[in-house]
Amino acid sequence: MNKQLLKLRGLNLSYYATTGVLNPFLPLYLGERGYSSSQIGLLMMIGPFVTIFAQPMWGYISDRYQALKIILLSLWAMTVISSLGVFGTGGYFSAFVFMLLLYFFMLSSTPLLDSLSLRVAGQAGASYGSVRMWGSVGYMLMAVSSGLVLQAFGGLQALPYLYWLIWLLPLGVLLLVRDEKSGGDSVVSLSDFTKLLGNKRFLWFLFLVFLLMLPHRMNDSLLALHLKDLGGSDILVGWAWALAAASEIPTFALFGRYLSRFHELALLGVVAVLYTLRWLLFGWIDDPLILTLLQASHCVTFAVFWITAVQYVVRLVPAHLQSTGQSLLSMVFLGLAGIGGGLGGGLVKDWLGGASMYYMGAGIAAAAAVLLLGTHAYWCKKNHPAG
Repeated sequence: MNKQLLKLRGLNLSYYATTGVLNPFLPLYLGERGYSSSQIGLLMMIGPFVTIFAQPMWGYISDRYQALKIILLSLWAMTVISSLGVFGTGGYFSAFVFMLLLYFFMLSSTPLLDSLSLRVAGQAGASYGSVRMWGSVGYMLMAVSSGLVLQAFGGLQALPYLYWLIWLLPLGVLLLVRDEKSGGDSVVSLSDFTKLLGNKRFLWFLFLVFLLMLPHRMNDSLLALHLKDLGGSDILVGWAWALAAASEIPTFALFGRYLSRFHELALLGVVAVLYTLRWLLFGWIDDPLILTLLQASHCVTFAVFWITAVQYVVRLVPAHLQSTGQSLLSMVFLGLAGIGGGLGGGLVKDWLGGASMYYMGAGIAAAAAVLLLGTHAYWCKKNHPAG
């Protein structure tokens, strides 16, 4: 087996394991520190906000200097250092500053890891999904086991030590990975970045991604509260996240080999239709256990979306700007859609309730389906006119 490919799989597993520790338990840890729900909510919104600025910047730097490994290593080292402040600070302002730094470095690394995985998988003749699926494995394993580990070692106060311990794995594996250029031999300049932002087809695609991912990110932010409102337990919330991550694994593992049979926009249109059905069910069903089980639909919505979107960016963006292109995709998904989905969904939930929030999400997904399928038909007709 290709050793570089094997290392990249381990790198994805171990990196996403760190997020499987942090994402479910950091809000609970901050609550035990005495912060109010609104204060915690503001701290958790820093991530999507800084993503808007950080990811394109680091993507451009990576393409400009062709040094994915050293940039990833630097970002991850700064993530760990920033977490020392998050866990060690006593004041809210200090927590705010260190959370901003933590997300600035941590979230910036995600599209760079995707870019490295794409390049290594392509050279090894493997699919991107067969590498990325190990990230879902790592996240699922830690989301399921972290609660038990923390309970065995004194509760949430042990969270910093577990988080730092897990970080030893990706940092160690990254040192063993051979550096790879981010793609192409051209020297990247600021004018290349400007030209990319002038690519109308790419910008329209990012807008469609934003529209489709608004209700998805709304669900990411508010599912736990909706389940609690319906009487679900904290354990059920944890299992909802774990089930979503587990359901991604077979899709990431197998779908890449069939992707070439479909046009990406047409496939994303079908995904948008499935998302519409998913959010209609989430609004209609009020049993928290059934809603938790419905998180398994993640495998035919988000997992298919992500593989397809990443691959479409590869086609739309020049080879020497791949890290920048993937960073812009991640910025729209994590940043713009995260802020819009969290704030918009929260307002609708407060005014009209959780069911109405999901019905609104179904309407947005339906609009995305119409635009995606319509765009695909228009571009096909334009590229292959009749007669």
